[in-house]
Amino acid sequence: MQLNRVVITGMGAVSPFGEGVNSLHDGIAEMRSAITHMEHAHEVQEMRSHVAGLVPELNVKTIPRKDRRTMTEMGVFAFLSAKEALAMAGVTENDVTSGRLGMALSCTTNCGGLIEDFFTHYLPEKTLDHCKSTTFFKFMGHAAVSSVAQALGVTGRILAPAAACATSSQSIGLGYETILLGQQDMMICGGTEELHPLSIASFDFINAASTSYNDTPQETPRPFDTNRDGVVCAEGAGLLLLESYDHAVKRGAHILAEIVGFSTLSSPKNPANPDSDAIKLCMQEALRQAGLAAEDIDYLNAHATGTSAGDIAEAKAIEELFGTTIPVSSFKGHMGHTLAASGALETIATISGLQDETLYPTRNLEQVDPECGSINLFTEAYKTPVTYFLKNSFALGGINASLILRRL
Repeated sequence: MQLNRVVITGMGAVSPFGEGVNSLHDGIAEMRSAITHMEHAHEVQEMRSHVAGLVPELNVKTIPRKDRRTMTEMGVFAFLSAKEALAMAGVTENDVTSGRLGMALSCTTNCGGLIEDFFTHYLPEKTLDHCKSTTFFKFMGHAAVSSVAQALGVTGRILAPAAACATSSQSIGLGYETILLGQQDMMICGGTEELHPLSIASFDFINAASTSYNDTPQETPRPFDTNRDGVVCAEGAGLLLLESYDHAVKRGAHILAEIVGFSTLSSPKNPANPDSDAIKLCMQEALRQAGLAAEDIDYLNAHATGTSAGDIAEAKAIEELFGTTIPVSSFKGHMGHTLAASGALETIATISGLQDETLYPTRNLEQVDPECGSINLFTEAYKTPVTYFLKNSFALGGINASLILRRL
């Protein structure tokens, strides 16, 4: 069976920097912080972390009301990102409804605000009087991909992988494999996240959330830094338009990058603590699938959320596999951890930077923790040719994912 090459021809983003890929790129390139104080965090008693990366107000009226009725905020984020990716790729409405275009999209957990509101009214008297007809469409585990596919008119394959912070990298990988095997010509792939204080609380509860910078939110998170103190949760959506190389060439599409390797593996040792051996194995498997050696990779965009154990485990795995010369950075210091959207948004930011052959460093990295080894954590943006780069995403529950892309 002949396998298809898989390329990226469109990208769309809604991030804490605002709507659009350009807003994301400019925020990263200008080394700005999108982290702010989250007032709603005070509503959760005993929660210590009050910082977050929040999406600025959007003009949702660009979405027809009949489609917005079944969308949560994360659905809105994803729809706007999908529309941008389709427009960038030059995909027509006929392409979208042809049955040869599918979607792979999901979130970490369903809309926290919606769930809180529902049970606040339901539990006292066990009544559904307050429910609207659209409520349960928003509750569905696959609500995000369903609402966006319905609004766009997608008739192809629909996937809704749920893998917490590895979700969007898994979505991209599954879309890649779908096209690789010829099941679809195009796939819109990524992740979306709507932030609720309980998302922050889940990290705070296990002592993995940033708590020391509530009064100076732009100084956190601090991936790989000696003074890092945990995750800063954020929201947004990142979507990429994947298609077979032959299909893209036939319609004259501009190719941004090619996906050449994907791996997602489980680490059963501990659901909360990252395992450097499992991380290394995941990256090795991605290399094997890509037919590449470690020395072929020119840049590595790390998961690196700013937790003590996570940064050390990833840095150890990188050093053991790639040595100390490969450039490594994380974008969590710029915009926080966008959870299910992080793999896609950070892949988009990397591809966007590479259009100018520029690598961007880790924000807030001032003093590298010696326990993170001797990997090349550069601190200034610089121009360099990059052919292959690797993107890591890891999730609670021991789910790891690595993507390898080639710049064309």
